Amino acid sequence: MLVPADLHIHSCLSPCADDDMTPFNLVNMAALAGIKILAVTDHNCAKNLPACKAAADAAGVALLPGIEATTREEAHILCYFPDVDAALAFGESLRGRLGSAPNVPRLFGNQIIMDENDGVIGHEDRLLIQATSLSVDAMAALCVDHGGMPVPAHINRGSSGLLNALGFLPGTRFAAVEVCRDLPITASLGGYNELHSSDAHRLEALAGPAQHLELDEVSAESAFNMLSRWYQERA
Repeated sequence: MLVPADLHIHSCLSPCADDDMTPFNLVNMAALAGIKILAVTDHNCAKNLPACKAAADAAGVALLPGIEATTREEAHILCYFPDVDAALAFGESLRGRLGSAPNVPRLFGNQIIMDENDGVIGHEDRLLIQATSLSVDAMAALCVDHGGMPVPAHINRGSSGLLNALGFLPGTRFAAVEVCRDLPITASLGGYNELHSSDAHRLEALAGPAQHLELDEVSAESAFNMLSRWYQERA
C-alpha cells in the first residue's frame, strides 16, 4: 500500500527549528496534514524522541525514530532506528564526538527538551548544529553498529548536502539518499532509492505528505524494514 510519510522533521530541540515545534504540535500538525508515518530527526541528539513517541501514539501516527547527524566534513546524514532506545544510545555516542562549543540561544536558537505533556524539562547546552569528529564512512558505520540505517540528507541542497560537502557521492554504503525534488541534480545517484522529505523546521512546513512509501502496513516497523531491505540490496 502507498502510505503518506515525511521522514525528516525537526523539533524544538534543534536550534534552527521554531520553539513551537513541540512534540505535541508537530505530531498533530502532521496528522492534520494526512501524514501517517513521520520521523523526527533533530541535529545530533535524540532527547525529544520519547515525548514525540508518546504524542505520536496518542495521535495514531507512526513515529520512525531518527537523528540528523553531522560528519566532520559538515555533511548531514539521516540515521533511522527501529526504536527510541536505539536512537537515544546513538545520540549518546554522538555526544562524545560532538564539538565542545556551547549553544548561544540569541545567535542560534533554543534547544528545548520536552516531556510528553509538552512541558520543558531542560535545555541542551552544547551546540547541536556543530560537526562531530566522525567522517562520512565512520558515521554510517556507527549508525549501523547501533542498529540503524544511514541516509544522506538533502544531497543536492546546501553546503551540508553530500554532493556539495564532498563534491561527489562516495562509495559509502547507505540505505537510500534524500533528494530535494525542487532543486536540480546532475550527479548520478548510483542506483540508490530516493527519499523526499519536508525537512520541516516550522509548523507551516507540514502542509502534507512529502512522499508516499510502498509499505506492507502503516507502521514505523514497516518503514524501517523497507530501509533495511534497501540497505541489504546494496551489499
